[in-house]
Amino acid sequence: MRMYDIILKKRGGQPLSPEEIAFFVDGYTKGDIPDYQAAALLMAIYFKGMKDWETAVLTDCMMRSGDTADLSEIPGVKVDKHSTGGVGDKTSLVIGPIVAACGVPVAKMSGRGLGHTGGTIDKLESIPGFRVELSRREFLDTVKRVGLSIIGQSENIAPADKKLYALRDVTATVDSLPLIASSVMSKKLASGADAILLDVKTGSGAFMKTQEDSIALAKAMVAIGQHNGKRMAALVTNMDLPLGYAIGNALEVKEAAETLRGHGPADLTALCLQLASEMLALAGKGDPESCMGLARQAVESGRAFETFRAMAAAQGGDVSVLDDLEKFAKAPCAVQVAAPQEGWICRMQTEQCGIASMLLGAGRKSKGGPIDYSAGIRLYKKTGDFVRAGEPIACLFTSRPGAVPEAKEALLAAICFSKEQPAPEKLVYARIAPEGVTRM
Repeated sequence: MRMYDIILKKRGGQPLSPEEIAFFVDGYTKGDIPDYQAAALLMAIYFKGMKDWETAVLTDCMMRSGDTADLSEIPGVKVDKHSTGGVGDKTSLVIGPIVAACGVPVAKMSGRGLGHTGGTIDKLESIPGFRVELSRREFLDTVKRVGLSIIGQSENIAPADKKLYALRDVTATVDSLPLIASSVMSKKLASGADAILLDVKTGSGAFMKTQEDSIALAKAMVAIGQHNGKRMAALVTNMDLPLGYAIGNALEVKEAAETLRGHGPADLTALCLQLASEMLALAGKGDPESCMGLARQAVESGRAFETFRAMAAAQGGDVSVLDDLEKFAKAPCAVQVAAPQEGWICRMQTEQCGIASMLLGAGRKSKGGPIDYSAGIRLYKKTGDFVRAGEPIACLFTSRPGAVPEAKEALLAAICFSKEQPAPEKLVYARIAPEGVTRM
Protein backbone atom coordinates (compact mmCIF):
# COMPACT_ATOMS: atom_id res chain seq x y z
CA MET A 1 0.00 0.00 0.00
CA ARG A 2 1.40 3.41 -0.99
CA MET A 3 0.50 6.82 0.40
CA TYR A 4 0.74 8.21 -3.16
CA ASP A 5 -2.13 5.98 -4.28
CA ILE A 6 -4.27 6.95 -1.27
CA ILE A 7 -3.78 10.66 -2.02
CA LEU A 8 -4.59 10.10 -5.71
CA LYS A 9 -7.74 8.14 -4.84
CA LYS A 10 -9.12 10.82 -2.51
CA ARG A 11 -8.11 13.59 -4.93
CA GLY A 12 -10.35 11.85 -7.44
CA GLY A 13 -13.27 11.97 -5.01
CA GLN A 14 -13.34 8.27 -4.22
CA PRO A 15 -13.96 6.92 -0.70
CA LEU A 16 -10.97 5.39 1.08
CA SER A 17 -11.20 1.86 2.41
CA PRO A 18 -10.91 1.22 6.17
CA GLU A 19 -7.51 -0.36 5.50
CA GLU A 20 -6.28 2.73 3.66
CA ILE A 21 -7.47 5.07 6.43
CA ALA A 22 -5.82 2.87 9.08
CA PHE A 23 -2.58 2.80 7.05
CA PHE A 24 -2.53 6.60 6.92
CA VAL A 25 -3.33 7.22 10.61
CA ASP A 26 -0.92 4.57 11.88
CA GLY A 27 1.88 5.60 9.54
CA TYR A 28 1.59 9.31 10.25
CA THR A 29 1.37 8.81 14.02
CA LYS A 30 4.55 6.69 13.96
CA GLY A 31 6.36 9.18 11.72
CA ASP A 32 6.60 6.84 8.73
CA ILE A 33 4.52 9.16 6.53
CA PRO A 34 6.04 12.63 5.96
CA ASP A 35 4.18 15.88 6.60
CA TYR A 36 4.03 16.77 2.90
CA GLN A 37 2.08 13.61 2.03
CA ALA A 38 -0.20 13.92 5.06
CA ALA A 39 -0.87 17.57 4.15
CA ALA A 40 -1.73 16.55 0.58
CA LEU A 41 -4.30 14.03 1.84
CA LEU A 42 -5.79 16.55 4.28
CA MET A 43 -6.22 19.04 1.42
CA ALA A 44 -7.83 16.34 -0.73
CA ILE A 45 -10.25 15.57 2.13
CA TYR A 46 -10.92 19.30 2.53
CA PHE A 47 -12.06 19.59 -1.10
CA LYS A 48 -13.61 16.15 -1.69
CA GLY A 49 -14.99 15.41 1.78
CA MET A 50 -15.64 11.99 3.31
CA LYS A 51 -18.67 9.75 3.55
CA ASP A 52 -20.14 9.29 7.02
CA TRP A 53 -18.69 5.81 7.34
CA GLU A 54 -15.25 7.08 6.27
CA THR A 55 -15.36 9.76 8.98
CA ALA A 56 -16.40 7.13 11.53
CA VAL A 57 -13.47 4.89 10.54
CA LEU A 58 -11.05 7.84 10.66
CA THR A 59 -12.33 8.71 14.15
CA ASP A 60 -11.96 5.13 15.35
CA CYS A 61 -8.38 4.90 14.05
CA MET A 62 -7.46 8.20 15.71
CA MET A 63 -9.05 7.10 18.99
CA ARG A 64 -7.09 3.81 18.93
CA SER A 65 -3.79 5.60 18.24
CA GLY A 66 -3.31 6.06 22.01
CA ASP A 67 -4.81 5.31 25.40
CA THR A 68 -8.51 4.79 26.04
CA ALA A 69 -10.07 5.27 29.47
CA ASP A 70 -11.79 2.33 31.15
CA LEU A 71 -14.57 3.65 33.40
CA SER A 72 -16.31 0.29 33.86
CA GLU A 73 -15.67 0.13 37.59
CA ILE A 74 -17.73 3.31 38.11
CA PRO A 75 -21.35 2.18 38.56
CA GLY A 76 -24.12 3.65 36.41
CA VAL A 77 -24.24 5.35 33.03
CA LYS A 78 -21.29 7.71 32.67
CA VAL A 79 -22.16 10.89 30.78
CA ASP A 80 -19.76 13.39 29.22
CA LYS A 81 -20.30 16.72 27.50
CA HIS A 82 -18.24 18.54 24.91
CA SER A 83 -18.51 22.15 23.82
CA THR A 84 -16.99 23.37 20.58
CA GLY A 85 -15.92 26.45 22.56
CA GLY A 86 -16.95 30.04 22.97
CA VAL A 87 -16.41 33.26 24.88
CA GLY A 88 -17.50 33.07 28.51
CA ASP A 89 -18.32 29.37 28.07
CA LYS A 90 -18.01 28.03 31.61
CA THR A 91 -20.90 25.57 31.29
CA SER A 92 -18.84 22.49 32.24
CA LEU A 93 -18.20 24.02 35.67
CA VAL A 94 -21.97 24.25 36.21
CA ILE A 95 -23.53 21.28 34.49
CA GLY A 96 -21.03 18.70 35.78
CA PRO A 97 -21.98 19.37 39.42
CA ILE A 98 -25.71 19.52 38.58
CA VAL A 99 -25.67 16.17 36.79
CA ALA A 100 -23.51 14.51 39.45
CA ALA A 101 -25.80 15.85 42.20
CA CYS A 102 -28.65 14.02 40.44
CA GLY A 103 -26.83 10.70 40.77
CA VAL A 104 -25.24 10.47 37.31
CA PRO A 105 -21.43 10.10 37.40
CA VAL A 106 -19.38 12.57 35.34
CA ALA A 107 -15.78 11.54 34.66
CA LYS A 108 -14.52 14.36 32.45
CA MET A 109 -11.22 14.98 30.70
CA SER A 110 -10.87 18.55 29.44
CA GLY A 111 -8.29 20.61 27.66
CA ARG A 112 -6.53 23.92 27.99
CA GLY A 113 -7.36 26.94 25.92
CA LEU A 114 -5.44 28.50 23.06
CA GLY A 115 -6.49 32.06 22.31
CA HIS A 116 -9.54 33.91 23.69
CA THR A 117 -9.68 32.68 27.31
CA GLY A 118 -8.46 29.58 29.05
CA GLY A 119 -10.05 26.16 28.75
CA THR A 120 -11.94 24.37 31.51
CA ILE A 121 -8.68 23.12 33.03
CA ASP A 122 -7.19 26.64 33.15
CA LYS A 123 -10.34 27.93 34.83
CA LEU A 124 -10.21 25.24 37.50
CA GLU A 125 -6.55 25.99 38.15
CA SER A 126 -7.56 29.51 39.19
CA ILE A 127 -8.79 27.79 42.39
CA PRO A 128 -5.59 27.74 44.51
CA GLY A 129 -4.19 24.24 44.86
CA PHE A 130 -6.64 22.58 42.44
CA ARG A 131 -4.96 19.54 40.86
CA VAL A 132 -5.92 18.73 37.28
CA GLU A 133 -3.41 15.90 36.98
CA LEU A 134 -4.56 12.87 38.94
CA SER A 135 -3.50 9.25 38.75
CA ARG A 136 -6.00 6.88 37.18
CA ARG A 137 -6.76 5.52 40.66
CA GLU A 138 -7.35 8.99 42.12
CA PHE A 139 -9.56 9.96 39.17
CA LEU A 140 -11.79 6.89 39.44
CA ASP A 141 -11.98 7.07 43.24
CA THR A 142 -12.98 10.76 43.11
CA VAL A 143 -15.80 10.02 40.67
CA LYS A 144 -17.02 7.11 42.78
CA ARG A 145 -16.91 9.16 46.00
CA VAL A 146 -18.02 12.61 44.79
CA GLY A 147 -19.80 11.75 41.53
CA LEU A 148 -17.61 14.16 39.56
CA SER A 149 -14.01 14.71 38.57
CA ILE A 150 -12.60 16.99 35.88
CA ILE A 151 -8.96 16.45 34.91
CA GLY A 152 -6.60 17.33 32.09
CA GLN A 153 -6.39 15.06 29.08
CA SER A 154 -3.65 12.45 29.08
CA GLU A 155 -0.85 13.24 26.66
CA ASN A 156 -1.48 9.87 25.06
CA ILE A 157 -5.19 10.39 24.41
CA ALA A 158 -5.60 10.33 20.60
CA PRO A 159 -1.99 11.30 19.72
CA ALA A 160 -2.89 11.01 16.03
CA ASP A 161 -5.28 13.92 16.51
CA LYS A 162 -2.59 16.07 18.12
CA LYS A 163 -0.26 15.55 15.14
CA LEU A 164 -2.98 16.00 12.55
CA TYR A 165 -4.43 19.10 14.20
CA ALA A 166 -1.01 20.76 14.30
CA LEU A 167 -0.63 20.04 10.59
CA ARG A 168 -4.17 21.24 9.77
CA ASP A 169 -3.44 24.46 11.64
CA VAL A 170 -0.60 25.38 9.26
CA THR A 171 -2.09 24.03 6.02
CA ALA A 172 -5.46 25.87 6.01
CA THR A 173 -7.42 22.63 6.48
CA VAL A 174 -8.83 23.24 9.96
CA ASP A 175 -12.37 24.06 8.79
CA SER A 176 -13.17 20.71 7.17
CA LEU A 177 -16.30 19.10 8.59
CA PRO A 178 -15.07 15.47 8.60
CA LEU A 179 -11.71 16.54 10.06
CA ILE A 180 -13.35 18.63 12.79
CA ALA A 181 -15.82 15.86 13.65
CA SER A 182 -13.15 13.15 13.83
CA SER A 183 -10.87 15.38 15.91
CA VAL A 184 -13.52 16.10 18.54
CA MET A 185 -15.01 12.63 18.67
CA SER A 186 -11.71 10.72 18.76
CA LYS A 187 -10.92 12.38 22.09
CA LYS A 188 -14.45 12.02 23.45
CA LEU A 189 -14.66 8.32 22.56
CA ALA A 190 -11.24 7.70 24.10
CA SER A 191 -12.47 9.28 27.36
CA GLY A 192 -14.70 6.28 28.01
CA ALA A 193 -18.17 7.73 28.69
CA ASP A 194 -21.31 5.76 27.83
CA ALA A 195 -23.25 8.82 26.65
CA ILE A 196 -22.07 12.13 25.17
CA LEU A 197 -23.87 15.45 24.85
CA LEU A 198 -22.43 17.92 22.34
CA ASP A 199 -22.83 21.68 22.72
CA VAL A 200 -22.12 22.99 19.22
CA LYS A 201 -21.71 26.76 19.28
CA THR A 202 -22.74 28.93 16.37
CA GLY A 203 -22.25 32.63 15.59
CA SER A 204 -19.58 35.31 15.68
CA GLY A 205 -17.74 33.83 18.67
CA ALA A 206 -17.86 30.23 17.43
CA PHE A 207 -15.80 28.22 14.99
CA MET A 208 -18.91 27.46 12.92
CA LYS A 209 -20.45 30.82 11.99
CA THR A 210 -23.79 29.69 10.57
CA GLN A 211 -26.59 27.56 12.00
CA GLU A 212 -26.61 25.24 8.97
CA ASP A 213 -22.87 24.53 9.27
CA SER A 214 -23.26 23.94 13.00
CA ILE A 215 -26.16 21.54 12.47
CA ALA A 216 -24.16 19.66 9.83
CA LEU A 217 -21.23 19.30 12.24
CA ALA A 218 -23.53 18.18 15.06
CA LYS A 219 -25.15 15.56 12.80
CA ALA A 220 -21.74 14.22 11.79
CA MET A 221 -20.55 13.91 15.39
CA VAL A 222 -23.79 12.34 16.60
CA ALA A 223 -23.53 9.78 13.78
CA ILE A 224 -19.93 8.95 14.76
CA GLY A 225 -20.90 8.43 18.39
CA GLN A 226 -23.88 6.27 17.48
CA HIS A 227 -21.66 4.22 15.13
CA ASN A 228 -19.43 3.56 18.15
CA GLY A 229 -22.30 2.46 20.39
CA LYS A 230 -22.68 5.66 22.43
CA ARG A 231 -25.89 7.38 23.48
CA MET A 232 -25.74 10.71 21.66
CA ALA A 233 -27.45 14.09 21.41
CA ALA A 234 -26.36 17.61 20.48
CA LEU A 235 -27.64 21.14 20.95
CA VAL A 236 -26.74 23.99 18.60
CA THR A 237 -26.42 27.04 20.85
CA ASN A 238 -25.93 30.78 20.44
CA MET A 239 -22.43 32.27 20.50
CA ASP A 240 -23.36 35.62 18.96
CA LEU A 241 -22.87 37.16 22.40
CA PRO A 242 -20.72 36.12 25.38
CA LEU A 243 -22.29 33.61 27.76
CA GLY A 244 -22.92 35.24 31.11
CA TYR A 245 -21.13 38.44 32.07
CA ALA A 246 -17.65 37.12 32.98
CA ILE A 247 -14.83 36.50 30.49
CA GLY A 248 -11.62 35.20 32.05
CA ASN A 249 -10.59 32.32 34.27
CA ALA A 250 -11.15 33.26 37.94
CA LEU A 251 -13.97 35.58 36.91
CA GLU A 252 -15.73 32.68 35.19
CA VAL A 253 -15.24 30.30 38.13
CA LYS A 254 -16.82 32.90 40.40
CA GLU A 255 -19.76 33.28 38.02
CA ALA A 256 -20.14 29.49 37.82
CA ALA A 257 -20.21 29.27 41.62
CA GLU A 258 -22.85 32.00 41.75
CA THR A 259 -24.90 30.09 39.17
CA LEU A 260 -24.65 26.88 41.19
CA ARG A 261 -25.97 28.83 44.17
CA GLY A 262 -28.95 29.99 42.12
CA HIS A 263 -27.76 33.57 41.57
CA GLY A 264 -26.18 33.37 38.13
CA PRO A 265 -26.96 35.31 34.94
CA ALA A 266 -30.24 34.34 33.30
CA ASP A 267 -28.71 33.18 30.01
CA LEU A 268 -26.00 31.05 31.62
CA THR A 269 -28.47 29.54 34.09
CA ALA A 270 -31.02 28.69 31.40
CA LEU A 271 -28.48 27.10 29.06
CA CYS A 272 -26.82 25.08 31.84
CA LEU A 273 -30.17 23.74 33.04
CA GLN A 274 -31.06 22.69 29.49
CA LEU A 275 -27.68 21.04 28.91
CA ALA A 276 -27.87 19.27 32.27
CA SER A 277 -31.39 18.01 31.60
CA GLU A 278 -30.24 16.60 28.23
CA MET A 279 -27.37 14.77 29.96
CA LEU A 280 -29.75 13.37 32.58
CA ALA A 281 -32.11 12.18 29.84
CA LEU A 282 -29.23 10.44 28.05
CA ALA A 283 -28.47 8.66 31.34
CA GLY A 284 -32.03 7.37 31.51
CA LYS A 285 -33.26 9.62 34.32
CA GLY A 286 -36.53 10.43 32.57
CA ASP A 287 -38.04 12.56 29.84
CA PRO A 288 -36.68 16.08 29.19
CA GLU A 289 -39.35 17.79 31.30
CA SER A 290 -38.80 15.65 34.39
CA CYS A 291 -35.03 15.90 33.96
CA MET A 292 -35.32 19.70 33.87
CA GLY A 293 -37.10 19.46 37.21
CA LEU A 294 -34.29 17.31 38.63
CA ALA A 295 -31.68 19.82 37.44
CA ARG A 296 -33.53 22.77 38.97
CA GLN A 297 -33.94 20.94 42.26
CA ALA A 298 -30.22 20.12 42.39
CA VAL A 299 -29.45 23.85 42.22
CA GLU A 300 -32.23 25.05 44.51
CA SER A 301 -31.40 22.50 47.21
CA GLY A 302 -27.71 23.48 47.23
CA ARG A 303 -26.61 19.94 46.29
CA ALA A 304 -25.06 21.07 42.99
CA PHE A 305 -22.83 23.67 44.66
CA GLU A 306 -21.84 21.20 47.38
CA THR A 307 -20.84 18.70 44.68
CA PHE A 308 -18.63 21.31 43.02
CA ARG A 309 -17.10 22.16 46.38
CA ALA A 310 -16.52 18.47 47.16
CA MET A 311 -14.77 17.92 43.83
CA ALA A 312 -12.53 20.94 44.42
CA ALA A 313 -11.63 19.67 47.91
CA ALA A 314 -10.95 16.14 46.63
CA GLN A 315 -8.56 17.54 44.01
CA GLY A 316 -6.62 19.70 46.46
CA GLY A 317 -8.41 23.00 45.88
CA ASP A 318 -8.74 25.69 48.55
CA VAL A 319 -12.53 25.66 48.95
CA SER A 320 -12.47 28.80 51.10
CA VAL A 321 -12.41 30.81 47.85
CA LEU A 322 -15.66 29.12 46.80
CA ASP A 323 -17.25 29.81 50.17
CA ASP A 324 -16.17 33.47 49.96
CA LEU A 325 -15.68 34.51 46.35
CA GLU A 326 -13.96 37.73 47.43
CA LYS A 327 -10.92 35.60 48.38
CA PHE A 328 -10.10 34.90 44.72
CA ALA A 329 -6.95 36.69 43.56
CA LYS A 330 -7.75 40.15 42.25
CA ALA A 331 -6.05 41.84 39.33
CA PRO A 332 -4.03 44.89 40.41
CA CYS A 333 -5.42 46.98 37.55
CA ALA A 334 -9.16 47.50 36.99
CA VAL A 335 -10.37 49.97 34.35
CA GLN A 336 -13.97 50.92 33.58
CA VAL A 337 -15.08 51.12 29.95
CA ALA A 338 -17.76 53.71 29.18
CA ALA A 339 -20.33 53.62 26.40
CA PRO A 340 -19.23 55.97 23.59
CA GLN A 341 -22.83 56.81 22.67
CA GLU A 342 -26.44 56.37 23.70
CA GLY A 343 -28.56 53.60 22.27
CA TRP A 344 -29.43 49.94 22.32
CA ILE A 345 -26.62 47.40 22.08
CA CYS A 346 -27.76 45.56 18.96
CA ARG A 347 -24.79 43.26 18.36
CA MET A 348 -21.57 42.06 19.97
CA GLN A 349 -18.79 40.61 17.83
CA THR A 350 -18.10 37.87 20.35
CA GLU A 351 -14.74 36.76 19.01
CA GLN A 352 -13.46 40.34 19.42
CA CYS A 353 -14.59 40.30 23.06
CA GLY A 354 -12.52 37.16 23.53
CA ILE A 355 -9.51 38.76 21.86
CA ALA A 356 -9.81 41.75 24.19
CA SER A 357 -9.73 39.36 27.14
CA MET A 358 -6.69 37.57 25.73
CA LEU A 359 -4.85 40.89 25.36
CA LEU A 360 -5.41 41.45 29.08
CA GLY A 361 -3.72 38.11 29.84
CA ALA A 362 -6.70 35.76 30.21
CA GLY A 363 -5.79 33.65 27.16
CA ARG A 364 -2.75 32.30 25.34
CA LYS A 365 -1.17 33.66 22.20
CA SER A 366 0.88 30.48 21.78
CA LYS A 367 0.74 26.90 23.04
CA GLY A 368 2.09 26.63 26.59
CA GLY A 369 2.05 30.40 27.08
CA PRO A 370 1.32 31.92 30.50
CA ILE A 371 -2.15 32.85 31.74
CA ASP A 372 -3.08 35.51 34.27
CA TYR A 373 -5.92 33.83 36.17
CA SER A 374 -7.18 37.15 37.54
CA ALA A 375 -7.35 38.86 34.13
CA GLY A 376 -10.47 39.27 32.05
CA ILE A 377 -13.60 41.31 31.49
CA ARG A 378 -16.73 41.83 33.54
CA LEU A 379 -19.54 42.97 31.27
CA TYR A 380 -22.25 45.19 32.72
CA LYS A 381 -24.30 45.39 29.51
CA LYS A 382 -24.91 43.02 26.59
CA THR A 383 -26.97 42.76 23.43
CA GLY A 384 -30.52 43.98 24.06
CA ASP A 385 -29.57 46.48 26.79
CA PHE A 386 -30.05 50.26 26.55
CA VAL A 387 -27.11 52.45 27.57
CA ARG A 388 -26.46 56.17 27.90
CA ALA A 389 -23.29 57.85 26.68
CA GLY A 390 -20.61 57.67 29.37
CA GLU A 391 -22.37 54.86 31.27
CA PRO A 392 -20.02 52.00 32.34
CA ILE A 393 -20.58 48.94 30.13
CA ALA A 394 -17.62 46.79 31.24
CA CYS A 395 -14.60 46.58 33.51
CA LEU A 396 -11.19 45.35 32.35
CA PHE A 397 -8.98 43.42 34.81
CA THR A 398 -5.28 42.83 34.23
CA SER A 399 -1.78 42.74 35.64
CA ARG A 400 -0.57 44.44 32.45
CA PRO A 401 -1.64 48.11 32.55
CA GLY A 402 0.04 48.66 29.19
CA ALA A 403 -2.42 46.24 27.57
CA VAL A 404 -5.49 48.24 28.58
CA PRO A 405 -5.68 50.71 25.65
CA GLU A 406 -5.55 47.99 22.98
CA ALA A 407 -7.97 45.73 24.89
CA LYS A 408 -10.38 48.63 25.41
CA GLU A 409 -10.25 49.50 21.72
CA ALA A 410 -10.90 45.84 20.77
CA LEU A 411 -13.87 45.60 23.13
CA LEU A 412 -15.50 48.82 21.96
CA ALA A 413 -14.98 47.80 18.31
CA ALA A 414 -16.93 44.62 19.07
CA ILE A 415 -20.07 46.47 20.21
CA CYS A 416 -22.62 47.94 17.82
CA PHE A 417 -25.33 50.42 18.84
CA SER A 418 -28.77 51.13 17.39
CA LYS A 419 -31.62 53.56 17.98
CA GLU A 420 -34.03 50.61 17.96
CA GLN A 421 -34.29 47.76 20.44
CA PRO A 422 -33.11 44.49 18.85
CA ALA A 423 -35.27 41.38 18.86
CA PRO A 424 -34.49 38.89 21.68
CA GLU A 425 -32.01 36.19 20.70
CA LYS A 426 -32.50 32.46 21.18
CA LEU A 427 -30.15 30.48 23.38
CA VAL A 428 -30.72 27.17 21.59
CA TYR A 429 -31.43 26.84 17.88
CA ALA A 430 -31.72 23.09 17.37
CA ARG A 431 -31.49 19.66 18.96
CA ILE A 432 -29.84 16.86 17.03
CA ALA A 433 -30.36 13.20 17.93
CA PRO A 434 -29.90 9.96 15.97
CA GLU A 435 -33.57 10.19 14.94
CA GLY A 436 -33.21 13.66 13.41
CA VAL A 437 -33.05 17.45 13.84
CA THR A 438 -35.57 19.44 15.90
CA ARG A 439 -35.54 23.23 15.40
CA MET A 440 -36.16 25.13 18.62
